[in-house]
Amino acid sequence: MAQHNDLGKKGEKLAIEYLIKKGYEIVETNYRFQKAEVDIIAKKENILVGVEVKTRSTNEFGNPQDFVNPKKIKLLVTAINNYVIEKDLDTEVRFDIIAIVKIKYNTIIKLSI
Repeated sequence: MAQHNDLGKKGEKLAIEYLIKKGYEIVETNYRFQKAEVDIIAKKENILVGVEVKTRSTNEFGNPQDFVNPKKIKLLVTAINNYVIEKDLDTEVRFDIIAIVKIKYNTIIKLSI
């Protein structure tokens, strides 16, 4: 597996741990619909949260959350809409971005909403 894939998987694992500590229930990971993928689907209280995790080894070229472009947002919305229909849910939906930047031996987790 490529090094950037390893970093991405590590980032998703850190994001899941972070969300659990914050009281979220992890409902599903890596949910796919057509060309779209939602990294984490979580639930807190009565809100379903689609979480996009962006992990970078440096923020030299910009913050990770800045790489969630309008096309990606449209794909996320499509996937979550399908998930809600597929599971026959009647719930409020929110989207969050968890941006992770690895700095030498430390990892900083920044939740961007």
